[in-house]
Amino acid sequence: MHMKRQISPLREYLHRESSSGLFLVLAAALGLAVANSQLSERYFDVLAITFTVDEGFFYLSLPVLKVINYGLMTIFFFVVGLEIKRELVAGHLSSVKKAAMPFLAAVGGMAVPAGLYLLIAGGEAPEGWAVPVATDIALAIGLLAMMGPSVTLALRSFLLALAVIDDIGAILIIAVVYSTGITFSWLAAALVTILVIVLLGRTSVTSFFVYILLGLLLWYSLYRTGVHPTLAGVILGLLAPHKEMPHADFEDSDDGSVSYVEYLGAKLHPYSSLLIVPLFAFANTGVVITSESIRDAATSAIAWGIFIGLVIGKPLGVVAASYAASKAKVAELPDNPEFSKMVATGSAAGIGFTVALFIADLAFDDLVLQNIAVVAVIAASVVSALMSTLFFKLSGK
Repeated sequence: MHMKRQISPLREYLHRESSSGLFLVLAAALGLAVANSQLSERYFDVLAITFTVDEGFFYLSLPVLKVINYGLMTIFFFVVGLEIKRELVAGHLSSVKKAAMPFLAAVGGMAVPAGLYLLIAGGEAPEGWAVPVATDIALAIGLLAMMGPSVTLALRSFLLALAVIDDIGAILIIAVVYSTGITFSWLAAALVTILVIVLLGRTSVTSFFVYILLGLLLWYSLYRTGVHPTLAGVILGLLAPHKEMPHADFEDSDDGSVSYVEYLGAKLHPYSSLLIVPLFAFANTGVVITSESIRDAATSAIAWGIFIGLVIGKPLGVVAASYAASKAKVAELPDNPEFSKMVATGSAAGIGFTVALFIADLAFDDLVLQNIAVVAVIAASVVSALMSTLFFKLSGK
């Protein structure tokens, strides 16, 4: 009798995110190095190559950078959507009691950085307020994995749930704040496509090919609507059925079966975390570093708003909201960790990177401001990682 491979969706997800953190850091460092080498001109020229298709009804025009940011990152957001769905149905967000603490901590961890940014840079560039809001799951979970047994599974799960809620917040911000002028005819097409996907999900139609075609149609409709097309990935992930998938080549070691959500997540997550996200980092961290650019960043309210928002705002918001909820007996802290471990976890949430860079690209039209934001996000993520490590080491002693 053929034995199916056993998987645990949560452990597999945490392990892959931990592993991808290293690839992400290496890809970002490589992008920064290439942009400041003799290959710099070729690097930017390749990213600027534009693919255009104009056949009457069908119009598409994307440079290589947007092929990555709009196209490939849709798969990343699809995996995010699948994880959100899994967490909502059977994970840390599946009940009000389970979701209360990470939800309140995430709200604090989004509101305080946004407020600090507006306090510092609101007069100069208020549109960048959402840049310090997001947490990079791969780097944050990867950092906690490096800390070994001093970080309990409950604390890692708390950070994962917090980061997932952060992602939901960031996705809503992208949809509401950073969409361009809406074309309502294409919005109607997108809504009809979503309705068709929902109706098919209630039938016996399980062909991946059919859903891929509908997914492409949804992506194109959102692209033409003016809404960021990567949202198609999130929508498709949330619509994926959480029912048992017959004839899967592996099964969940926890309950002996595997759902479509778990199957798709297990199949696509390696490509997302080990290929797509590092490629995104390589393409989006290419900032030319000169004495002038360093001076621009060091004297920029935008850079300081992002930096202070991530380095100070994140841990302050997470810790303050967590302890306030605990004192009010609205929610319970995971394993009642000591204060330094909560600060360390909050600092890990300050590693913004992937989604922060993504939002920075949407928030600022000016390339100079984009570069300042990228420098600030990288610097803040490094400092947040160092602070988190320091606090975990101190708690260990």
